[in-house]
Amino acid sequence: MTKHWFITGISRGMGLALAKAALSRGDTVVGTVRSGAPPIAAGAGRLHVLTLDVTDGAAIDRAVDEAFRLAGGRLDVVVNNAGYGLLGALEDATDEEAQRLFATDVFGPFKVIRAALPRLRAQGEARILNITSIAGRAPGAASALYAAAKYALEGLTASLHQEVEPLGVKLTAVAPGAFRTDFLSAHSIRLSETRAAGYDATVGKASAAFSSMAGQQLGDPDRAAEALLRIVDAPDPPLHLLLGSDALRRARAKLAAVEAEIAIWEDLTISTDFPEA
Repeated sequence: MTKHWFITGISRGMGLALAKAALSRGDTVVGTVRSGAPPIAAGAGRLHVLTLDVTDGAAIDRAVDEAFRLAGGRLDVVVNNAGYGLLGALEDATDEEAQRLFATDVFGPFKVIRAALPRLRAQGEARILNITSIAGRAPGAASALYAAAKYALEGLTASLHQEVEPLGVKLTAVAPGAFRTDFLSAHSIRLSETRAAGYDATVGKASAAFSSMAGQQLGDPDRAAEALLRIVDAPDPPLHLLLGSDALRRARAKLAAVEAEIAIWEDLTISTDFPEA
């Protein structure tokens, strides 16, 4: 059975790969771009491209309305993919940089979901995929604000799942590791304009690792797209999905560290309850 998709950010990267994969099997894709046209050849499915800046709430409402219209009144899958990263020391980030990042990576998905939910609920069945990042589960240096934005999207997904899953709307927070896209290019990564001294061993080291990784990432975006097709077709999809062996390693290391820390401080943790009578 063919599906109707609404995917933000299909110009490049994961969004582009997912749109191509869905189209190749005959699905209908309504995808958004900030400008221009995505490099997608004609396929078995039907593609509609809308121009959208996900920081514009009124434009989001119009785009979601148009997506439902183009899809014949039904969207089976909504994918919040559009976003970018901000790297650098936290103290270097300006208010404007932080606000722009959250407007795109957090409030954009929130507004897309809010606009689509009434009709998704009325359908009684739909899927929402929020593309987060392993940085939102196991953050590292040089990405504090990006990690904070992705943490927020992870939390939104987990809570919203409890609100709408009984109504037939199922959510998955997809946390990719490093994929061989242009995410580390100027299209998708921004660096804080200022550089504070004293961070060579932390932020500097992490930034150098990001730079050296470009073009060498372990993740294959086409395989990731195929994995996401399996998720939307699964009768019982996961709420949390990791993509990539590097994401798996980081998540397991983080979980082990959290478990160990909880155990060390457990006595202090429970000491704050009222004493038993």
